[in-house]
Amino acid sequence: MKNSEILELSTEELVARIGEERTSLTKLKFAHAVSAIENPTRITKVRKDIARLNTELTKRKAASASENN
Repeated sequence: MKNSEILELSTEELVARIGEERTSLTKLKFAHAVSAIENPTRITKVRKDIARLNTELTKRKAASASENN
């Protein structure tokens, strides 16, 4: 997921997407533990996507908090 795609999402969509990605990460980890998955770098990509989403969510929360003060 690119940063430009993340910026287009609303805050509610960000929260929903984080949940989806965390579920996907859990499934990938279990699949990899049971047997080797075809592309283990997907785990790293999903982790980085979650981090990008969380970063944008934190930026938005900080921006809204500074606007309120």
